[in-house]
Amino acid sequence: MIENYQLRYFLAVVETGSFTKAAKRVFVTQPTLSAGIKKLEQHLGKELFNRTSKRVYLTESGTRFLPHAKSILYQLNLAESDIQSTGHSNILRLGVLKTISAKILQNILSTFNRDTGNLVIELFEGREQEIQNRLDDGQIDIALTIMRTTQKQEKIKLYNEGYSIAIGEHHPLATKEKIRPEDFAGEPTIVRSHCEILSETSRFFTDHNVRPRLVYNTTQDERALAMVAAGIGFTTMPDHYHSDDVKRVKMIGYDFTREIGLVKTSYNVSDDKEKLLDHFIDFTKNHVHEITYES
Repeated sequence: MIENYQLRYFLAVVETGSFTKAAKRVFVTQPTLSAGIKKLEQHLGKELFNRTSKRVYLTESGTRFLPHAKSILYQLNLAESDIQSTGHSNILRLGVLKTISAKILQNILSTFNRDTGNLVIELFEGREQEIQNRLDDGQIDIALTIMRTTQKQEKIKLYNEGYSIAIGEHHPLATKEKIRPEDFAGEPTIVRSHCEILSETSRFFTDHNVRPRLVYNTTQDERALAMVAAGIGFTTMPDHYHSDDVKRVKMIGYDFTREIGLVKTSYNVSDDKEKLLDHFIDFTKNHVHEITYES
């Protein structure tokens, strides 16, 4: 008999691509997770993962099992959510991309909370692929994330956003309206390791024969911004990140953009949940300019 925890272990490995990271995700030790996966494979009579020293990837059997695992876990999550929702008229399971400014999320949820009574919001924060995986298996109802043409779910565009340099306001380069890539040769840099265009940014500097000096690597964008304000180094980040003592400046040729929007789960939801999602979408669209500081 397949157990609920085995499905969660399986999907955690698929999502993270690592037994070690998956174990941390589901709050168990790696031997415990490995034992659970092995037990699942023994029950199915098939290996689900190919394991190498560098990566873990699905076998053909694992690929075939994946949509079934997602569907089963979705039904379990749905039943659990239904039972836990007793006494609450509204529950919104919202996924949020890690690299979206906390201020934007605050503006959305604070105004929506005031507008909607008796609301419980369950938040999940993750990378783009993690958000997509949770949409695919029904663990979240809707996500504030990057919109892609490959997404099969319903998408609602909110705003476009560019990327630019964040630099301490007292830095000599902060007085320039536009900065050349060559200006950063040897400059201390802060790397945002969860940035969705990290590889493109690295290639950009390499193509211009520029090697900034890495002084800090972080998964937390607000902390990266704070270290920029402290004068530790510069970084590249989406335009909507702002802070005291930080100047946002465009870099010549660095023209990357992203499209941010709401992406709905493709699973059927109750009529009440559908009304809540429609209300959330309409509210966010109507307030998007004040939420993102646009005029």
